[in-house]
Amino acid sequence: MAPRTGLAAVSAALLAMNRTLEVRDVLQTIVGSARELLAARYAALGVPDGHGGFAQFIVDGVSDRQWQAIGPLPRQHGVLAAMLHDATPVRLADVRRHPDFEGWPAAHPELTDFLGMPIADGEEVLGALFLANKRCPPGRQPRRDPHDGCAFTAEDEELLRLLAEHAAIALTNARLYERSRELTIAEERARLAHELHDAVAQKLFSLRLTAQAAAALVTRDPGRARQELRQVAQLAAEAADELRAAVIELRPAALDEDGLVATLRAQTQVLDRAHPAGVTFDSQGVRAMPAPQEAAMLRVAQEALHNALRHAAPTRVEVTLLRRGVATVLRVADDGVGFDPNAVRAAGRHLGLVSMRDRAAAVGGALTVESEPGKGTVIEMEVPGG
Repeated sequence: MAPRTGLAAVSAALLAMNRTLEVRDVLQTIVGSARELLAARYAALGVPDGHGGFAQFIVDGVSDRQWQAIGPLPRQHGVLAAMLHDATPVRLADVRRHPDFEGWPAAHPELTDFLGMPIADGEEVLGALFLANKRCPPGRQPRRDPHDGCAFTAEDEELLRLLAEHAAIALTNARLYERSRELTIAEERARLAHELHDAVAQKLFSLRLTAQAAAALVTRDPGRARQELRQVAQLAAEAADELRAAVIELRPAALDEDGLVATLRAQTQVLDRAHPAGVTFDSQGVRAMPAPQEAAMLRVAQEALHNALRHAAPTRVEVTLLRRGVATVLRVADDGVGFDPNAVRAAGRHLGLVSMRDRAAAVGGALTVESEPGKGTVIEMEVPGG
């Protein structure tokens, strides 16, 4: 496929880099965009490890079989590693003649003309882009032999500089997103710990007192003792269900293995057993979605269920996944006490609504909340689909 040229190509490359928030995907997009934009046969991006070498090395233009045959590259590799130290652009007619050139592994493609550009955020080098063997435009012959390219120009260097500046922004955003996600997971684990303290710990305390009462009554009032022991059994079962619910929330891998529908069904079944309210789940024609959308929907469902069961005193909570045109909709409805969303916002109490809206927006969706005092609550998350 012939490379695109002009402003449209630059715009497409910049948009592609900002379309994803996974660091690995951002790195791969940067490499692919640079290779296409500058008509290079090969492209690579090295991420520094802080010790003069590479923690990651992403390539484009080399097949998986070729890459396996090449084997691991040295952690500190001649011209490439030197760029991490100097953080300056390098444009060479033949990289093999550079004094720092140390050769390639046997299966490595032969590189000639070379263009390298650091990706930097201020003084921090986030990575280095490498391009090699520029393709000749139609009608123009290679400089020496068919393996040679047509040489990168000063204009190519300036274009790669522009791309690297935007790549730094995209990569920084992706790293911030992943850090934010890590913090969110930590916050969710803290919430679970709080729930365990509030629910399971209280049940275990009641269990202990009830067992002590049964022990005291066993000789003088066996009938009362039997009643207390039945209460012990019930409290133990409730505590076990609470623990099981917490374990399910701590194992997001089930989503990868089982999918959103099966995971939500399992979680609602556990919550139905663990709480007085009836918790139901229904799915209507929902297809599998991209992993980020399913993860966001699961977390929103968990937050909405948590709010309903802990704060709304409902008799029933209904969780539904359904299709609405080309969109997928998660609906969590309860018949609890309800609330005034405007009053909650004015009081600075969000009941997790901000985090739910953020999760929906992060995957291109939207969240709506309908509630009134005494009339229950309906939370819907809608994400686009195909």
